[in-house]
Amino acid sequence: MAYWLFKSEPSEWSWDDQVAKGSEGEEWDGVRNYQARNFMRDMAVGDLGFFYHSQKEKAIVGIVEVCAAAHPDSSTDDPRWECVDIKAVRPFVEPVTLDMVKADERLADMALVRSPRLSVQPVSEAEWNLVCKMGKTEA
Repeated sequence: MAYWLFKSEPSEWSWDDQVAKGSEGEEWDGVRNYQARNFMRDMAVGDLGFFYHSQKEKAIVGIVEVCAAAHPDSSTDDPRWECVDIKAVRPFVEPVTLDMVKADERLADMALVRSPRLSVQPVSEAEWNLVCKMGKTEA
């Protein structure tokens, strides 16, 4: 299993929107960055990810699961763009803010710190376990 982070502007697509989609999940469409697209191509059904609210909140607020492997992005006719589908698994008991992540030296190499603009990012198992612990949420 691999771990990921999905960033979303809550005014566009929030954790509550994701939860409302239920077990069928939602296409993570609209990504127009080749590196982020390639990360989605690497994902497998069952991989887990953090759901991160960007903009003002800047916090990890939940855990999602990849429920459909990479497929053509339905928001464009351009065949270069693919996406996965994700479904909500559980909210974080306590959101983990970007400031909290940056303050922990053990997370200094996390993509969220090093590549903050990338909308889809890998997360190491050690980072995953530490962030879940920080958020008092079952890994």
